[in-house]
Amino acid sequence: MIKNLMRAAMAAALTVLPLTAPAPAHASETLSLAEAVNSLPLAAESRDGYQRTSFKHWNAGKNPTDGCNTRMEVLLSEAVDAPQVLPGCKLSGGRWWSYYDAKWVTSAGALDVDHMVPLAEAWDSGASQWTAARREAYANDLAAERSLVAVTAGSNRSKADQDPAQWLPNTEVTCRYLSEWTATKKRWELTADAEEWAALAQLAEACPTTTVVYEPVP
Repeated sequence: MIKNLMRAAMAAALTVLPLTAPAPAHASETLSLAEAVNSLPLAAESRDGYQRTSFKHWNAGKNPTDGCNTRMEVLLSEAVDAPQVLPGCKLSGGRWWSYYDAKWVTSAGALDVDHMVPLAEAWDSGASQWTAARREAYANDLAAERSLVAVTAGSNRSKADQDPAQWLPNTEVTCRYLSEWTATKKRWELTADAEEWAALAQLAEACPTTTVVYEPVP
């Protein structure tokens, strides 16, 4: 009798256990800037076949029902003084700090949401081999605050699709920028070409205490 009860209890327990174990979470990783740069895989870049439309953006963001797309969600999350959210996710008021050029901005319309590693650079560095769904996820990456950044339209357009060998923000935030650039490349397993890698390695020497924190995307 006792054995039969034990068998029944074990059978009942098995029916509520998941058939497969949940996928393990990808823990964040922390490296010094120099270590992170050294670990970037080297590869030649190719822009063959690139089109900006290969990266669908902006999508409906974290909450598809709130009317705020990815761009607007970045503006809301980065506002130093929160704007008023009007119907259709139009923003009124608010204040932002554009760290690329050290400027205060008081109009959402004067801001661009920059891809830390530009879409064209991502394409050159490995995204050309991704699925359309992965490219969309990259272009709308709200899970990592370093991936997308609200800055003045002028500074974003000055940067365009250039890497740190060709363009840097104001000198006071160079270390931060290098950290966020490298974190984004590490997060998405993107490569660096020889010129970019050499510039990153040289610039990292002036940032000995800077770390790179990133969570790899599966």
